[in-house]
Amino acid sequence: MNSLIVIPALNEELSIQSVIEKLEHENLNNILVVNDFSTDRTAEIVTQSGANLINLPLQLGAWGATQTGIRYAIKNGYDYVITMDADGQHLNDGIKALKKQIADTQANVVIGTFTQRLSRPKRVAWWFFKAITQLKIEDLTSGFRIYDRNAMKILSSSAASLLDYQDVGVLLLLTKSGMKISETEVPMTTRKNGKSKIFYSWWMVLKYMVQTTMLCIAKTGVNKIKTNK
Repeated sequence: MNSLIVIPALNEELSIQSVIEKLEHENLNNILVVNDFSTDRTAEIVTQSGANLINLPLQLGAWGATQTGIRYAIKNGYDYVITMDADGQHLNDGIKALKKQIADTQANVVIGTFTQRLSRPKRVAWWFFKAITQLKIEDLTSGFRIYDRNAMKILSSSAASLLDYQDVGVLLLLTKSGMKISETEVPMTTRKNGKSKIFYSWWMVLKYMVQTTMLCIAKTGVNKIKTNK
């Protein structure tokens, strides 16, 4: 499978080296780290590891960094992109599960699901967004995914650049564009350092829910994006 692993990273100096080393140990060497204007040693550590690195000139957020990686993959001829976090939560066995699921189901997108990780704020947010979007997806916020080239084209578009988060907004855009989305259970572990950038406080959860709700309300105004198959 001609795939690129894209890892958005913001101040992940404590975990990024371990993530890269574990991937390389499994001969998963097509790795791109998108450094989201980190202020620590993240970029230096990635450079020393030998993995491919893009340094963003300003902070775009997790989705902006991920989209940068997807555009890089298209430009360089990759057929699939696997996105994973830089904090050590996502494990290599999950990559095998994602690849198998997308091959078996012929889906355009497969999400790595691990519902046991749900905190109370996540449960509240997921219940609400499932109700208003009618998305039949268990793990709405998992960044552990594989996209095929058709999905990559949609997510590299200017319409996708307007999204603030990589979860509900991306899934709505993909669904509206006719993409088939599947899920598969994958193993995950607790993050090695830091905390969730959205779900660490009820105030951030409220802000996230307000912004995403506005996106959901406006989704009918998003034009369907055609892809060349």
